Amino acid sequence: MPIPRKVKMNLLSLFFLVSMVAKSHQLSCQNELRRPEYTDISVTCGTSSISLAILVCPVVYTGYNESLLILNHIFNKPECKGTLDESVTPPVVRFTFPLNMTNACGSNFLTTSSAGTGIFADFSNIQTVNVSGVVRSHDPTTGVVTYNAELKYYYSCAYPLEYLINNTQVDVSASSIAVTDKNGSFVSTLTMEIFNDESYTTPLVIPPLGLELRTNIYVQVQAANLTAQYHVLMDRCYASISPHPTNSTYFNLFVPCSRDQMLTMYENGDSHHSRFSFPAFRFIEQQNQTVSTYYLHCITRLCEISTCSDFKQCNNRRRRDVYTTDASEATTLSSIPIVTKTDNSPTSKEEAVSGTDSDSNSRMGLGIAVGILTLAIIVIVAAAAILYRRLRHF
Repeated sequence: MPIPRKVKMNLLSLFFLVSMVAKSHQLSCQNELRRPEYTDISVTCGTSSISLAILVCPVVYTGYNESLLILNHIFNKPECKGTLDESVTPPVVRFTFPLNMTNACGSNFLTTSSAGTGIFADFSNIQTVNVSGVVRSHDPTTGVVTYNAELKYYYSCAYPLEYLINNTQVDVSASSIAVTDKNGSFVSTLTMEIFNDESYTTPLVIPPLGLELRTNIYVQVQAANLTAQYHVLMDRCYASISPHPTNSTYFNLFVPCSRDQMLTMYENGDSHHSRFSFPAFRFIEQQNQTVSTYYLHCITRLCEISTCSDFKQCNNRRRRDVYTTDASEATTLSSIPIVTKTDNSPTSKEEAVSGTDSDSNSRMGLGIAVGILTLAIIVIVAAAAILYRRLRHF
């Protein structure tokens, strides 16, 4: 039975395409030409972008090249196209796109909520944002049938917004389909700084002898290089004697719907930074020490701009009332050591010398007073003796 003309043309075009693609990658792939496998895609979930790397040799073996791998059906954006990287062995096709709803090359954003566990067990709403999509092969064959297998590379990045870093999970699906789920974290974008002014411009420098009690300490938690769709919202901040607060004495500065009366909140959940201040205090447990040293820790979430106001409502949240902490379960932001003076400690060498002189003067005054009192008693006794003798003569 003769082969129809259209089928012959399709076969010739397919052969030509495969030959050209294979020739262009022959030196790079060498012995790497094989059928696609589930592990052909790797995903890097960054803080500002997501990067995909797909092994190109299995793609060539199937009948495609890097230009025929299309991210989320987007053909007309150069920034969403893959680029061939032959500097690694075996070579890969790389896709990198911003982690932003407006220009994430067609990626899907889905935010889910669930009850907290572990250190966040008392929070009823812990959010996770999942960013997902697919890289598909585009078959250039024209006609009714094709002899090229369809390639699908699914990716998924899950970002917990309460900064609990989960283990990486990998899942796979049916033939010629690769699925990779990974977890990312925004923790590396966060910093905690303390300042000595309300404008948050001058970093607080703690003197060797410590801060005076009631000195205002201005605290800022800030996110850098973070996509504009999230704000920083502090859930809880507390001070502990130990830099690792497990089994350590601690003091809650604020928890959901409750704060220390001495604390002032300036901004929380309204931008890429949150700010508050509190007066320096000391731990009674350290009262016999020259200075009181403690550390500040803040558990912080990222909230989508549209939902931040919901997390600020007390009727939507449960108050956190914790008496033990387990820092190993979560990544929290911690400050440098905060050192304060005790009430009876001298603030300088001059005050210490002045205190010594004062003690010496006090002892001298006491000696003089005792001497005068003794002399007065002797005079009284002598006068009483003379008076007694005169009365006997009468």
